[in-house]
Amino acid sequence: MPILRRLLCACLLLAAAAAMAEPIVVHYPRAESIDDERGEYGLALLELALAKSGGSYRVELSPTRMQQNRALVELQSGSGRIDIVGTMTSAEREEALLPVRIPMTRGLIGWRIGLVRADHKDLLRDVRTIDDLKRYTTAQGHDWPDLQILRHSGLKVHPVAVYSGLFGMLNAGRIDWAPRSANEIWAEAARHPELAIDPYIVVHYPTADYFFVNRSNPALAEAVRTGLEAALADGSFEQLFYLHYGRLLRNARFEHRLVIHLPNPLLTPQTPLNRKELWFTLDDLKRYP
Repeated sequence: MPILRRLLCACLLLAAAAAMAEPIVVHYPRAESIDDERGEYGLALLELALAKSGGSYRVELSPTRMQQNRALVELQSGSGRIDIVGTMTSAEREEALLPVRIPMTRGLIGWRIGLVRADHKDLLRDVRTIDDLKRYTTAQGHDWPDLQILRHSGLKVHPVAVYSGLFGMLNAGRIDWAPRSANEIWAEAARHPELAIDPYIVVHYPTADYFFVNRSNPALAEAVRTGLEAALADGSFEQLFYLHYGRLLRNARFEHRLVIHLPNPLLTPQTPLNRKELWFTLDDLKRYP
């Protein structure tokens, strides 16, 4: 009997050790549409952060595709279907959810280049000020913080219900242009040959996209923060950023564009604007010609 008891205890210990070794599954929302590449970098950055966090994690995409607002609703509900979302911040989102205040794309999401119809490629050629831009209509997702940011500066912005509707409205002539982030616009233009990339201006407003978790899950937020800080320290964060966006930034030719700066009324006082290493600037391009 003692031998059987010892064998049983050994089996229980082995089972407990195996259970402890099982990675924690972290559910991340699948992109809104099959040709939507916006989530690829966020997924890669999340996997990098969790790999450097010191814990054992495995990221799984949600079985169904999700619009941004649905993913945030699922995250806030604590249903377990979504554990973390990477998206642009706002005061409202930071109050409802727990943000990891390290900008995922180093603020690049606030550098906006115009998408226009191919037969109106010179539409914005004579734009010099924000007042000039007010002559033209645009659109943004109804639940995107950009909608409020652009409207705050007096631009005429129509809400769209779904991401793909933005391009349909532009192609149909219901809006004049669509400001898209420098890390998104090239893939979007490639998918829509009837549209073109404006070569004249870039609109910039300070903003950040963060990883957000449910407020009841501070352990996951801390793991992601720890991993991101480690990736910043060893250079792998910057390496991943330029692996994904270096060519796109060179294509943007910012040095030949007029920069129009807009304020962002949605930023909170906790935004780490004083940590210069977290933010993309035009001077960075000199290091990555």
